[in-house]
Amino acid sequence: MTEQTERSLAGAEPPAARPEPGIRTRPRAEPRPSGGPRTDTVPGGPADPGVPRLPGGTRRWPKSFADRLTAPLPGVGAIARLAREGSMRPRPHGLRDIPLLPYEPAPLPAVDADTVSVTWAGHASWVVRIGGLTVLTDPVWSRRILGTPARITPVGVRWDDLPPIDAVVISHNHYDHLDAPTLRRLPRDTPLFVPAGLARWCRRRRFTRVTELDWWESAETGGVRFEFVPAHHWSKRTLTDTCRSLWGGWVLSDRGGQRVYFAGDTGYGHWFTEIGRRHPGIDLALLPIGAYAPRWMLGPVHTDPEEAVAACADLGARRMAPMHWGTFLLSAEPVLEPLHRVRAAWELAGRPRENLWDLPVGGSRILQDDASRVLRHQP
Repeated sequence: MTEQTERSLAGAEPPAARPEPGIRTRPRAEPRPSGGPRTDTVPGGPADPGVPRLPGGTRRWPKSFADRLTAPLPGVGAIARLAREGSMRPRPHGLRDIPLLPYEPAPLPAVDADTVSVTWAGHASWVVRIGGLTVLTDPVWSRRILGTPARITPVGVRWDDLPPIDAVVISHNHYDHLDAPTLRRLPRDTPLFVPAGLARWCRRRRFTRVTELDWWESAETGGVRFEFVPAHHWSKRTLTDTCRSLWGGWVLSDRGGQRVYFAGDTGYGHWFTEIGRRHPGIDLALLPIGAYAPRWMLGPVHTDPEEAVAACADLGARRMAPMHWGTFLLSAEPVLEPLHRVRAAWELAGRPRENLWDLPVGGSRILQDDASRVLRHQP
């Protein structure tokens, strides 16, 4: 969604990115498909593909990533049409089912370093346990975000019930994915993995371990690999910073080769096939299914339920866990419609029902080799 604020960061240059001890950053093995010139410098000479970056390296990013867009951004005419139609919130009949939204908070599962589990805290916020680490994705524990009504389901995991957080991944800078009040709850030495162009925002808030990556670049900490991968989306946080930082998703891989793909926020398109080609055997894809209506406006940047199921197939992922629905009123579809449609699309695609992890907010599942154990019953 578009978020605007009166603050302006016009003219701000991206800062140098300095990998922290314990975090190994791997350059892209292939050139990026688009983007302006960028300089990578490490002590002793240019970075070589496949060689981890050395601490103290500096990075300079283009002033805009607009050339990474896969669809034009809405213009004045689209904004006028939205205002005329008033079609960015559900109509009264679409709100009737708010009391029926699945919400079943439960204790986090006990896992070991060889076990992967995911817990849906709501929207795009997950507690991912992988390789012995606890990772948060796009953490938003706030009741309200800028320009949007208060959340319609509570957060599924109490902040005080979280174990120590070993890492945070951010997909992009929209307010429903990058929430400053939530990040302020974290120790300032928490490792943050963020898109290119976003490190300065984090360092201005005194975070000291910020790893800033371009598409197809990876970093490692605690034996878990974090690779930043493309998405069909965009970025904007102020009136003047459209596409000044990158957007994307993350592939998390442990030492045993278990992989979880977190899509962040994205429309449907060719990148899913390419991500699957580079990461064969994805065990679980966390994919957005909500905030899709009206399609003429949101189609390029938000998958609908049927597109999310198609994306799961393109990725070659065995399992899918829907997200980005049932938390904030960001668009016009009825609040329960994404769940009904994703279940129907999954069945129509002939996929095994047990591989659709349509969790309630607060629900968890554990990845166990070729089988999964349900921790909470299906909504």
